Amino acid sequence: MRWDGQKVDAGEGDALPGLDLRTLPGLVRSVRTPDFAGVTFHEVLSRTALNRVPDASAVPFRWTVNPMRGCLHACTYCLDPSTSILMADGRQRALADLRVGDQIVGTRLVGRYRRYVATEVLGRIESVKPAYRVRLADGTEIIASGEHRFLTERGWKHVTGPLHGALQRPYLTGNNSLVGFGRGIVDGAWDQWESHDDYRRGYLAGMIRGDGMMLRRTYRRRSGAANNVTMFRLALADVEALDRTRHYLEHFGVATHRRPFVAATPTRRALDAIFTSRAADFERIVELMAVPDDPASAWHAGFLSGAFDAEGSCSGGIVRISNKDEVYLAAVEAAFASLGLETVREGPNAIGVQTVRLRGGRPAVGRFFAAVQPAITRKLQIVGRAVKSTADLRVVEIEPLGAPVPLLDITTGTGDFVANGVIAHNCFARGTHRYLDLDAGKDFDTQIVVKTNVAEVLRAEVARRSWAREHVALGTNTDPYQRPEGRYTLMPGIIEALAGSGTPLSVLTKGTLLRRDLPLLAAASHDVPVSLAVSIAVLDEELQQQLEPGTPTARARLSLVRAIRDAGLPVQVLVAPVLPWLTDSTDHLDRLLGAVADAGAQRATVMALHLRPGAREWFLAWLTRERPELVAGYGRVFRGGSYVHGEYRAWLDARVRPLLAKHGLDRPQPDAEGVRWARRDGDAHPAAAQLQPALF
Repeated sequence: MRWDGQKVDAGEGDALPGLDLRTLPGLVRSVRTPDFAGVTFHEVLSRTALNRVPDASAVPFRWTVNPMRGCLHACTYCLDPSTSILMADGRQRALADLRVGDQIVGTRLVGRYRRYVATEVLGRIESVKPAYRVRLADGTEIIASGEHRFLTERGWKHVTGPLHGALQRPYLTGNNSLVGFGRGIVDGAWDQWESHDDYRRGYLAGMIRGDGMMLRRTYRRRSGAANNVTMFRLALADVEALDRTRHYLEHFGVATHRRPFVAATPTRRALDAIFTSRAADFERIVELMAVPDDPASAWHAGFLSGAFDAEGSCSGGIVRISNKDEVYLAAVEAAFASLGLETVREGPNAIGVQTVRLRGGRPAVGRFFAAVQPAITRKLQIVGRAVKSTADLRVVEIEPLGAPVPLLDITTGTGDFVANGVIAHNCFARGTHRYLDLDAGKDFDTQIVVKTNVAEVLRAEVARRSWAREHVALGTNTDPYQRPEGRYTLMPGIIEALAGSGTPLSVLTKGTLLRRDLPLLAAASHDVPVSLAVSIAVLDEELQQQLEPGTPTARARLSLVRAIRDAGLPVQVLVAPVLPWLTDSTDHLDRLLGAVADAGAQRATVMALHLRPGAREWFLAWLTRERPELVAGYGRVFRGGSYVHGEYRAWLDARVRPLLAKHGLDRPQPDAEGVRWARRDGDAHPAAAQLQPALF
């Protein structure tokens, strides 16, 4: 149904600014609420509720009802705008300062290991909602909404959530440790120090003492007169540090010239230099590079930044600063200590060079870079390194702030990012919204069309004498029990309208909100055939949350299956979509089907992934990011089409048949008013894949 099909004689209402009501005539109003931050609900009055499936479709039903278009089984996660985000160049930037297109750091599973990778900011969402302060054992703090998820040693977990009920979800407790390197407590920060003269003086002292040339000589002319010569020169291959030094010198009144110094060779980069030979400039530089008797914290931070740019390195995740000058090395050690960072002295080597090495691993390195912000990007790189958690990132407190606060969320190419040194999840669009002329990606998650009058319209449609009381399927396009159903409560009216007219119905869902309507469905089953199916595709929690972020876990859905059985209703499980090389192993399918049988399901239907247009692009983009080694295999299995090749379907069927028999899940589906699960040669009919919930 396109927007034109929503047309009714209704007022424009409180529409979202920017929407053209001339092209959306059925729109009553657009609503935003803090409970669904970043989401707009477009409330429409629909002329129809029953949708007839085209005759060309071979699905085992002719009629559907979709009370909503779009899906909120992907979450919006929010953080405080001041949260420090790790950029792809190794620097830190406040979340509030990020823009679409910025390159930041995310993570990706490469084989068995998760690694830091560069990713792009694809979207930015503002909201106002209740927030919590999460404190970690190393001193790291982060302010986030209750829905926000962080990567723990036990998978992705929300900040808060109920253990039981329809909104059950995994959440943080004191038994969890987050993954990352943490931020810890730093006495000051770059955004506080960078504009201070103490920081600038410290940077110049660290840089020029470490790598600059200061020449003062007196020559005798032929006449015997003294000729005093002064020269300052700083030559570097990294122009970022050269530019910062020149800028800081200009701030203090020292003008320098810049010129090429050494040409590039096959084994060496080119060097540029800044220099001045004015005596007044020389004396001013000598003054600026002096070590104060009692340096301020900002001077220490600047000195470490300059010393690292001049004489430092970060190899294998270890920060080192080397020099021969004892005064210089002592100043480096004192600067580290002023920031609460521990060091050890190594050497000297054969030519007298000693090294100050930072101790504490990746957590200390993260604190060091966040505090002092060296200029040279090349030395800050984290991309490509394995994600290791050596910091003490145990959750020690989750404190509610007590009132809604402004929060921000970003969408990234990897679906995550590094916030205050820990790995945080964000929403990532999947499915298709093109039937409404909306974007096939993010709009599916954030622009939700709600047919607020669907029950009233349906009641009138099924009361017509022409209505043949054919089976109506719910959950064939988007899940009828996604979170907004808790706000709009559309399903009770739909169930009552169908049952009251003698119309058989089926519901396919992965939303545990179905529990709310079990008494109503049980009562309806006395009047008409009622078929309930729960979609469970993945047991592994981390993979499930990558593919279906924000959806109930497999454990929660199995609990829903038990609740349906306890209500006296039959229930089957749709194991779909099965993902080649990800969830099609005998071990995974055996464990999943065993859990399904233990929960009380009478039968299960197993179907391979169906990549319909729109969904295909999003899933393959995810596969390319997360499991690039599988892309070629998927190309062979799908061969450019929407369905898996017949050879794979036959192979999967041969694997599944004995497992279904083993767990007693191969019982035939009882007929109800001509309703059958389509079968062909013992396998699920490919067109029946349209029954899959919109996972992608």
